[in-house]
Amino acid sequence: MKTAVIVFPGSNCDRDIAVALEQVTGVKPHMVWHRDTALPDGVGLVAVPGGFSYGDYLRAGAMAARSPIMGAIANAAGKGLPVLGVCNGFQVLTEAGLLPGALMRNAALNFVCRDVALTVENAQSAFTSRYAAGERVMFPVAHHDGNYVADTDTLDRLEGEGRIAFRYAEPVNGSARRIAGVLNDAGNVLGMMPHPERKIEAAHGGDDGRRLFEGLLETVGA
Repeated sequence: MKTAVIVFPGSNCDRDIAVALEQVTGVKPHMVWHRDTALPDGVGLVAVPGGFSYGDYLRAGAMAARSPIMGAIANAAGKGLPVLGVCNGFQVLTEAGLLPGALMRNAALNFVCRDVALTVENAQSAFTSRYAAGERVMFPVAHHDGNYVADTDTLDRLEGEGRIAFRYAEPVNGSARRIAGVLNDAGNVLGMMPHPERKIEAAHGGDDGRRLFEGLLETVGA
């Protein structure tokens, strides 16, 4: 499967996710500069990585969401292309309107950097098909603005439609419903705060994240 990783000024996890994708797919991802206006032909997944795009000026992800490449990503997502946004990538996807809600400062105003336990809330998406519903997994987090917020009606709709992909097993950043990952209404766009690309082999202390990429590979290949 051909994949693409978007690179913004200030991205610092683009190489991490590129290495993970190459290890799982066997193919080096296309590294796409944010000022490009088109995605490479034939890509089966776009990854918007973590980091501090544009130094988190204005709001985290706000400036990156206006980059030229985001128009191409929105068009492709509208046609069903899987798009994964991790950490700052999650922030970018909400700022671009590809996912509802917003990511705010952590409740304690501190940077959280540690492994955290998650529960798999929806095991039927392209991103979560290798997990079992209710399964407990471990992913690292590294964020200062990871508190997912939305109005009550939106949160209720996300819950009712099964669009919460992952939930923190314990309070981490102040998110009222401990939301760690959100799907769009079509199920082909996932934004998540934890870093699955940092848990893909035993040297990382576990490979819970590898199954996310393997499930994508299997689903897109089918």
